[in-house]
Amino acid sequence: MEQNSKHADILQWIIGIGDLIILNVVFFSIYYKMDSLYTGAITHSMREVVLLLNFCYFFALYFVPIKLHLSVVFLDRIVQRSLTLITFQTFLFATCLIFLNVGNDLATFIGVYYIAMMLCFSVWRVLVRVAVKAYRRKGYNSKNIIIIGAGKNGMELFRVIRNDLSYGFHVLGFFDDNEILKGILPNYLGRIDEMEAFALEHDVDEIYCTIPGANSERISGLLAFAEKNMIRFYIIPDFYRDVKKSMILDMMESIPLLSIRNEPLQSAYNRVIKRAFDVAFSVLVLLTCYPMLYLVAGLLIKLGSPGPILFRQKRNGLYGEVFECYKFRTMKVNEEADVVQAVKDDPRTTRIGSFLRQTNLDEFPQFLNVLMGDMSVVGPRPHMLKHTELYSQLVDKYMVRHLVKPGITGWAQIMGYRGETRTLEQMEGRVKRDVWYIENWSFFLDLKIIFVTIVNMFKGEKNAY
Repeated sequence: MEQNSKHADILQWIIGIGDLIILNVVFFSIYYKMDSLYTGAITHSMREVVLLLNFCYFFALYFVPIKLHLSVVFLDRIVQRSLTLITFQTFLFATCLIFLNVGNDLATFIGVYYIAMMLCFSVWRVLVRVAVKAYRRKGYNSKNIIIIGAGKNGMELFRVIRNDLSYGFHVLGFFDDNEILKGILPNYLGRIDEMEAFALEHDVDEIYCTIPGANSERISGLLAFAEKNMIRFYIIPDFYRDVKKSMILDMMESIPLLSIRNEPLQSAYNRVIKRAFDVAFSVLVLLTCYPMLYLVAGLLIKLGSPGPILFRQKRNGLYGEVFECYKFRTMKVNEEADVVQAVKDDPRTTRIGSFLRQTNLDEFPQFLNVLMGDMSVVGPRPHMLKHTELYSQLVDKYMVRHLVKPGITGWAQIMGYRGETRTLEQMEGRVKRDVWYIENWSFFLDLKIIFVTIVNMFKGEKNAY
């Protein structure tokens, strides 16, 4: 246990030293380059400025600590935390430089420094994480763990750990009262009563308990042993077999409350960030691309078939509220538009309509919906009322997708679930990814979805018709 703690400390020191090297190398590189172009970019004492630069890093690190050594860290979270750290550090540094009045062209210097640091820091931290995972796959810096209970939950935990050695876990074996497992499991270590003696003889870092919660007294005894011997203890609830999802633990005074869903957009701070981006992005699109697109597409739509340029359809939005969704009209005017979904080679679709659908250009009027607050740039796609009525009865968790505003594009769409849903399985796949998005939202995930959507616009999508 001490060895693993020591390795984690050493790793954090290496990352911290690497951070400082990059911080100072980037700063001096930009300083000397800009000083040759703009004399007097920084006229203050360089020693004080460098001390201030490094102090701001340590101050920012207190609020955004290093977490690359943890067993489970996703790469997009690493980039997000790196950008958050650099943004905070640069803001502090720039504020101090402004008050000190250290140079003449400070805005340009800070802008170049900020962009360079975002790129360098993100690449550096991702490379460190990749190196740590490779190091752990070779069997180094691993934690020795034992699993109590060789039932379904215990075996699934073992399978997950065995399939990805980069988590840094070394399973010593199982303890279970079913002695028949002795001839089945190659790493069966004995009955649960024998666990304490084994743990004292071996260097056990963590204990994972998967036995049913009905054995509460026994679990309490195992927990007491683990804490007495400074071994971290984790419980996998037996109802996990039925509710396989991440859960959030809250407390109401001394009463623990398990929430079955993490929803980042329940945070007012995250909602403000998302709404601010929605307004800024939609205004940018509506003032630049949309006017010309409306003129050209509108003319072609009118020439293709009689009827309005925009198609308005009632759809379900946030909390199931009904709103009027806008699109460029891609079909001939027909009575089935609100009840029958578009299919491949649909005779109702016009020639220009087919092109607009394949390139996602038909969705551009929905930036008006975003500006009005009915939709977001990214989110689960809004469905027509008939579909909501039907699939809410057939698909588990279908209505969960209405806990956030619907989007022009979404995670399900870039994962291939766009267009017609011919089978119930296709709708279930779409809903599953919509719920995943709700539970894993981040600003950088939204940016990723937008980027992939733009790429797909130029490539064209086979499911869009």
